[in-house]
Amino acid sequence: MLDIRQIPVLSDNFVYLVREPQSGAVAVVDPAVSEPILEEAKRLGWKITHILNTHHHPDHVGGNMEIKEATGCVIVGPGHDPDRIPGMDVQVMDGETYDLGTEKAQVFFVPGHTRGHIAYWFKDSDALFCGDTMFSIGCGRLFEGTPQQMWTSLKRLRALPPATKIFCAHEYTESNIRFAVSVDPENEALRKRAHEVKALRAAGKPSVPSLLGEEQAANPFLRADAPELAAAMGMAGRDPVDVFAEVRRRKDVF
Repeated sequence: MLDIRQIPVLSDNFVYLVREPQSGAVAVVDPAVSEPILEEAKRLGWKITHILNTHHHPDHVGGNMEIKEATGCVIVGPGHDPDRIPGMDVQVMDGETYDLGTEKAQVFFVPGHTRGHIAYWFKDSDALFCGDTMFSIGCGRLFEGTPQQMWTSLKRLRALPPATKIFCAHEYTESNIRFAVSVDPENEALRKRAHEVKALRAAGKPSVPSLLGEEQAANPFLRADAPELAAAMGMAGRDPVDVFAEVRRRKDVF
């Protein structure tokens, strides 16, 4: 099993240090910055060997070059977006796997937030690193993609096992919940998640990771094909892509 350490940086980002214990390989997932990551790795006695990037935004790649200079690590990123990942050594594509020591990450091409976004699923550790495609009770803004693309991407991630832990890149859950109850007010799973997150945040604890099974039941962006959500939004019988697009539009102006 992977040893995963969550490092909060900037105002609401999460960077992850991921160690495969048999080989000692250590990956940094989406380093927004370098200094706190290098400091935490030093404190743990871990040697960083890899960076895994999901997409090109500065708050996900900002630490790439300084970490690479300090450690000599290999930078892995989306071959779907080869020109926008600083220092990328290895390009990975949809359906491929990448070895981190003895653990394998399956690569998913999940465009929508950006045109080249990918996610890494470590099946044996029930761990999904999905960048800004999926958040707890949310999803990323459609900066470069279409509602159809994002809905297709989310359906692919939604199909993973319910026990999968969602290691997303931001602490947005409280604000996502405030929006979600406005479009899905009768959802019991959403209300349960709201109480859990309120308690976690009051105790100074992160709401991430969440479980995919919780997201399947409570995240409106994963439920655009749920008849009850469509009905609650006054869109009964509409195509799920249209429902998803309207959920996203409402969130953008919420």
